[in-house]
Parts: sequence; C-alpha cells; structure tokens
Amino acid sequence: MKAAVLPEVGSPLRVEDLRDPRPKAGEVLVRVRACGVCHTDLHVMKGEVKFPVPCVLGHEISGVVEEVGADVDGLRVGDRVACAFIMPCGSCFYCVRGEEDLCERFFEYNRLRGTLYDGQTRLFRPDGTPVWMYSMGGLAEYAVVPTTDVFLVPDSLPLEQAAVLGCAVFTAFGAIRNAARLQPGESVAVFATGGVGSALVELARAFGAYPVVAVDVRPEKLEAAKQLGASHVVNALETRPQDAVREITRGRGVDVAFEALGRPETFVQAVESVRDGGRAVMVGIAPVGVTAPVEITRVVRRKIQILGSYGARTRTDMPLVLDLARRGAVRLDRLVTRQFSLSQADEAYRLLDAGGIVGRAVVVV
Repeated sequence: MKAAVLPEVGSPLRVEDLRDPRPKAGEVLVRVRACGVCHTDLHVMKGEVKFPVPCVLGHEISGVVEEVGADVDGLRVGDRVACAFIMPCGSCFYCVRGEEDLCERFFEYNRLRGTLYDGQTRLFRPDGTPVWMYSMGGLAEYAVVPTTDVFLVPDSLPLEQAAVLGCAVFTAFGAIRNAARLQPGESVAVFATGGVGSALVELARAFGAYPVVAVDVRPEKLEAAKQLGASHVVNALETRPQDAVREITRGRGVDVAFEALGRPETFVQAVESVRDGGRAVMVGIAPVGVTAPVEITRVVRRKIQILGSYGARTRTDMPLVLDLARRGAVRLDRLVTRQFSLSQADEAYRLLDAGGIVGRAVVVV
C-alpha cells in the first residue's frame, strides 16, 4: 500500500510503498477514505513532541471495513466507519472507570512507542523495517484499528467529511461536555478558531451557549466562525482580547473560555477572560516543556477553574458525535474546507503550519 511516511524529524512527508497491513485479534483493517490534517501531527513533524521515526501520522480517519480480525463482533466487510484518535484498550485502570481519554496503554504503547497494544506496529517497509503508528497511522491506503475505536457512519454523511469527527469534533465535544459541562445559556469564548476551535464554536452554539465569542488573528477565520455560530468575533491583533471579551459580557467575563492553540499567550488570555468562578478549559497541545504564567492570587480568590481536556471518551462519546452530525447539529460541510490527495499531504501540513487553512483540511486517499 501507499502511505505518507515521515522518515525523520524535520523532513518532508514522503509517499512510500509499505507492506499491506493485516489485523490481529480484536482489530479491524480499514480502507482509508479520508484523514484529517491536524496541528498535533505538526508537533511530531517538527520535533516538538517526541515520537519514533520513521512513522505514519494521521489520527482521525473515515473509510470502509476491508477485513476483520478474530473476536470482532458487530462489524463486517463493507461497513462505512470512522475512528477517533484515542484508541482505548478497554481494560486498563482508566478504561474500566469510563475515563478512556486517560487510557494508560494508549499513552504507553501508542503515544510513546508508536505501536498497538501487543507492543508491535502493523506497518513495515518492503525490507521489513518497522514504521511506527501515530494512532492508527491514517495517512495511508489502509489502517489497522482496535475494534474499540471503529464506529458505523450513517449513510447520510459523506466519508470525505466524516474523518474530522474523530479528532476535531471529538476533541471539541469532550471539552464541552466532559470538561466544561457546558449548560444552555452559558457564555463562551473560543481562543483560536482552527480545526478544533471551529468545532468548539459550532458545538457551543448547538449546546445553547450565548454569547459565543470567537478570538483569532485572521479575519478569514473569524468570518468562518460567524458562519458556524459565533455571535461575536474579536481580532486579537486589534485589541487585548480578554478586555474585549469582558466588554461583550458587561465587564464580568464568560462562564467558559476554551483555548485551542497551545500557546502561553492564549492560555493566559483564556484564564483572564472568564468570570469569577468561571472555567478555563485548555485543549491546545504545546511543545513539551512550554509553560504559561498565571496569576495565582486571582485563581485562588476568584475561584477560577483551569481544566485540561484531551479528546473525549471514545466508546461513549463517538456515537454521540456521529449522531450530532447525522442530525445536522455539526455541519461537516462547513468544518471541512480543503481537500488534498495523499501525494499532497506534505503540502497540506506546510500550509497548516503557515496558518493558511481555515477550518479543517482532509487528505482524501
């Protein structure tokens, strides 16, 4: 099969021929239709997050079931499916508690070693050299995915767009429902309206939030945020955004601020934009070791909650995300704004790195 391989940190993605992967017990082979283009992959490409190379990136996919391994129930060849970036093992301390966003084996085996849960990759070059997997390694013609992370896609949803449900929308859903526990009528600010930020805006609208304030530095992204449901927009190059958010909310601040970029300045802006007793939910991934200066006294005296949110709970939340898309509460045609071929994968990530993609791009395989 063909796959976009990262040969080494800092190098371009290169399309290579790899051996066709095969699923083992409890796994599914998916013929990939589309894979989302996400900033988290960029951190690996640039060496900001440590990960073994050579590897295949891409961690939110849609496609069709090509083969099922032993002990797989409820899925058959030809099923239209989508897969989230967190592939729960289903048996660790956190998975049995329903906290699959903290799955121990996912972090230990996949995020640290680039393997599935038997400690082995499913990807190899023709000479037998192992190629490591970032999640399922979705920038390829085929991907092996644990059955805990394979979900049927309604016929009404285009597979080319459904890929983004597995990270952009999945991550936003987890932040809104599990971390923030957002209630109808609460006020929201979203700092950075890229792929995840755009989904946060749309879901905040769907959950009944008002006002929904989108903060970014690019006018085209702010205009897109309006189309997704932002009631107000703030250009952070033109004003101090936390002050603008407070002005919109009559000086009080929002109930919930979401940070979706992973930079110290937006981290601080999000914390400073919430009301007394408000919640600041941090979603953006930063390079390892990056910190942000937050005023301790205000956090303590004004009961500010700073919450981390990493994805969502795959087995309980992905069906809900798919249903939201089926009912039109998540409008995939507005979230997915660009399509690239597998041979253009490196171009897609370079454009993403330059801030040149509004919303979410996908690689169509």
